[in-house]
Amino acid sequence: NGAVALMRYHIKRHSDRLVQILLSPPMAGFEEFISAWVYRGDITAIVDTGPSVTSGDLLAALGEIGLTRPDYILLTHIHIDHAGGAGDMAAAFPEAPVVCHDTALPHLIDPEKLWQGTVKTLGETGRAYGPITAVPKDRLLDVRDFSAADMIAFPTPGHAPHHVSFLADDGLLFAGEAGGVSIDLHPTAPYLRPATPPKFFMETSLASIDRLIEARPQIICYGHTAMKTEAVTWLRRHREQLLRWQDLIAEEMGAGEEPGLVGRCAERLKNTDPLLEGLPFASPAAVRREDFFIQNSIRGFVGYLQPRT
Repeated sequence: NGAVALMRYHIKRHSDRLVQILLSPPMAGFEEFISAWVYRGDITAIVDTGPSVTSGDLLAALGEIGLTRPDYILLTHIHIDHAGGAGDMAAAFPEAPVVCHDTALPHLIDPEKLWQGTVKTLGETGRAYGPITAVPKDRLLDVRDFSAADMIAFPTPGHAPHHVSFLADDGLLFAGEAGGVSIDLHPTAPYLRPATPPKFFMETSLASIDRLIEARPQIICYGHTAMKTEAVTWLRRHREQLLRWQDLIAEEMGAGEEPGLVGRCAERLKNTDPLLEGLPFASPAAVRREDFFIQNSIRGFVGYLQPRT
């Protein structure tokens, strides 16, 4: 993950209400890997901030689109790639509360434990995202106390226990990683993968997807990085994908031979899962990035499927 020269940011204006800012952490293969979304309705909100290393780019992009006073900074979850720059945005927009799950609040006030856990899990990739900037306690708002005329928030644990999603009344769903990771790698070959790192609990993730489906969104905005119409269709496809991965990984685990298990599962999934067809069209560096996350998601399934003692 060596540092590379990258385009600072890419702005996509999807509608008068929706702007996507694609952020590029300075690592090979991470070009336009993270989305910050700007929603303009009865409220104006920034949904997810990206890591601190891209905070300057995000602020430049927000200036370019003329956003000077958002009403809220909404966090789907506080993993470093989605919320590491929350403190920077809080400082830049002192009148905007930072909204997240109640169990995430202490980690934003004092992010040291979260930072150490991130570095332990992601290594140099975590360090390259930059340190997590703290948010002052008086700037934080428990998502249970969030109230807006045209947007609701509801819990969608799975990718993270503290994950929440935000649904606007025009059908726009900001799903973070509750619906998986969808990246536009090719015009016709889809790419959607699970985001199921350890510790993963299948029932919890499926229940969250069912909750999203029941909400009947029209458009789904992913944290990485696509936007899809026919949101319910894509949520159902992801639900089926989780079950497909579970069956294949359970079959491989039944064959034993723990050494090489994750790699065998990854190769079979890349060759058989129709939702991974876009992967060969990615750059070699992006393929390496995705291989890492695919294998980490497989480890989540392996941990879940291992016999409980």
